[in-house]
Amino acid sequence: MGSPQISSTTHPLVDPRPSSPRIHKKLALLPLIFLIYFEVAGGPYGEEAAVGAAGPLLAILGFLIFPFIWSIPEALISAELATAFPGNGGFVTWAEQAFGPFWGSLMGSLKLFTGVINIASYPILCIDYLQLLLPILSSGAPYYLSILISTSVFAFLNYTGLAIVGYTAVSLGVISLSPFVILTLVCIPKISPARWLSLGEKGVAKDWTLFFNTLFWNLNFWDNASTLAGEVENPQTTYPKALFSAGILTCLAYLIPLLAATGAIPLDQTEWADGYYATVAQTVAGNWLKIWVEIGAVLSAVGLFEAQLSSCAYQVLGMADLGLLPRFFGSKSKWFGTPWVGILLSTIVALAVSCLDFTDIISSVNFLYSLAMLLEFASFLWLRKKHPALHRPYKIPLPLPGLAVMCLIPAGFLVFIMAIATKAVLLVSASVTLAAILWFFVMKLCKSRKLIKFNTSYQMLGLMT
Repeated sequence: MGSPQISSTTHPLVDPRPSSPRIHKKLALLPLIFLIYFEVAGGPYGEEAAVGAAGPLLAILGFLIFPFIWSIPEALISAELATAFPGNGGFVTWAEQAFGPFWGSLMGSLKLFTGVINIASYPILCIDYLQLLLPILSSGAPYYLSILISTSVFAFLNYTGLAIVGYTAVSLGVISLSPFVILTLVCIPKISPARWLSLGEKGVAKDWTLFFNTLFWNLNFWDNASTLAGEVENPQTTYPKALFSAGILTCLAYLIPLLAATGAIPLDQTEWADGYYATVAQTVAGNWLKIWVEIGAVLSAVGLFEAQLSSCAYQVLGMADLGLLPRFFGSKSKWFGTPWVGILLSTIVALAVSCLDFTDIISSVNFLYSLAMLLEFASFLWLRKKHPALHRPYKIPLPLPGLAVMCLIPAGFLVFIMAIATKAVLLVSASVTLAAILWFFVMKLCKSRKLIKFNTSYQMLGLMT
C-alpha cells in the first residue's frame, strides 16, 4: 500500500485529542533569534584556534566562505521543514515522515547524544574561567561540586519556562558581545590591513584537521531550534525570520572581532588558541577589558547551555509525541508547561558525561552529528520528491536537481569530517550507533507487547509514513 498523500490543509502530526490549556507563553521573534544564535555560536569565543591552525588570511576566509557552503544550506533546509512541520521534534519528525519510525528514532538518538555532550561541556567551560578568580575550583571535590551546582542551577532556569529562557538568552547575548564591541573600537586605530594577508608564521605547520573542525564546530547546529517550533508564535513566519536574523548576527559576531584582533596586533600564531581573545583585550586596552571578555565567556557558556538543553528537552517531547519514546517522556510541568522529563534526563546524562575525558568524545560528537546530518539532507530531498504538494509556508526556490546540488557540497564536507576520524572515534561512534539501533527495537518490542504506554494518536489519523 502506498503512502497517503498529505494535503495542504491537514498537518500530518495533528493530535486529534482536545488540547489542554497552556499556561506558558510562546516564543516571540527576538528571543528565538538569540536562542538560535546560542545554538550555533554564542559569540566569537572558540574561533581563535582557526588562526593558530592556518593563519589570519585562511581563518578570515574560512569564516567568510564557510557559512555559504555549510551554514546557509543547513539554515534554509531547517526553515523549510520547520515551517512545513511546525511541531516539537524537528529533525526527528522530518526523518520519521521521510523514511519511517526506525530512521526517526535513529536520527533522534544520534542528535540527542551530540546535544547532551555539548550540554556537559558548558558548565566545565564556566568553571575553567572561574578558576582564574577562585583557584580552589581547579581540582578535587570543589571542582566536581561546582560542576554539579552550576549544572543544576542552569537546568532549573530551563525548567521555569521557554519564554524566560528566551529573554535570558537575549540578555546574555547582549552582555557577552559587549566587550567585543569595545575591543573592536579600541583595535580600529591600530589595524594594519597587511596583517590580514598573512598565511601564518614561517616554520609553523598548518593543522588542517583543527582548522576544519574549528569552522565546523563554530558554524553548525542551525537545525537544533527546529525542535522548539511547536513553542513559537506563528512558526511559519517567525522561524524563517529568526533564522535569517540569527545568521547575520552570527557571521558578524565572528568576523568583526577576528578582523579587529588579527589586524591590530602582531601575529604570534602559537598563542592563538581558545581564550586568546582575553589576551588580545589585555594587550590593546588593559586588564579591565580582559576581565570583561572572560566574564562574557562565562555568560556565553550559560546561554549555550540553556539553548542546547531546551533543544534536547523538546526533542525528547517530540519523540514521545511521535510514539518513538514512551508517553511518560512527554510529561510537562503543571506549573511552567515545560517538558520536565526531557530536562531531567538530559541534565543527568550531561552530569555523567562531564566526568569523562572529552578529547575523543568531542570528536565522536562531530562524527555522529555528520552522520545525522547526512540523514537530514536525505530526508529533505526525499520529502520534496515524496510529497511535492505538502504545504510549505517557506520553500527554497529551487527544483529538486538544484536542491541536490545545494546539498552536495555540505554533504561532501560531512564525509570528509568522518573520513579523518581516528580509530578511537570510530569505535565510540559505532558503539553509540549500535546502541541507538538496539534502542529502537527494544521500544518496538515494548510497544507491540503493550509493556509501556506510547502515544499513538498520530497513527490514528492514518498518515503514518
